[in-house]
Amino acid sequence: MTDASIPAALANIFEDFQEVPEAERLELLFEFSEELPEVPSRYAGHEDQMEQVTECQTPLFLAVEFDESTNPDDPATTLIISAPAEAPTTRGFGSVIVQGLSGLPASQILGVPDDVPNRLGLNRALTPLRLRGMSALLGRIKRNITEHLAGA
Repeated sequence: MTDASIPAALANIFEDFQEVPEAERLELLFEFSEELPEVPSRYAGHEDQMEQVTECQTPLFLAVEFDESTNPDDPATTLIISAPAEAPTTRGFGSVIVQGLSGLPASQILGVPDDVPNRLGLNRALTPLRLRGMSALLGRIKRNITEHLAGA
């Protein structure tokens, strides 16, 4: 990826998707779904307290945590996403976002282009509604970061 606004981990994921034939990209997304980290124990049993991303077809829950210890103006951002096992597409999207963005400074996440779903090359494999769900997830994360940085 030559786009400087794409963090290295996310660029590597894009490359992984582009390197497999288009017909196999959905299977790769399902493999990513199996890699979605478990919700940390501090949230166990309290997933209902996480933010629900209602724009997604499948219930998907999100928590955005900030570590301001190194830079209060641009905190490291941890993304926690939970989706049911019976929703592998949603889990795959969540896993791509977590693996590609979690732990980065807030400013880097805010700089990620909104066309992440398109860069995965899944336009023919998934419906526009599913692709919009992933865009909505990224948009919600960016909104949460913006609100946090503004002191909301």
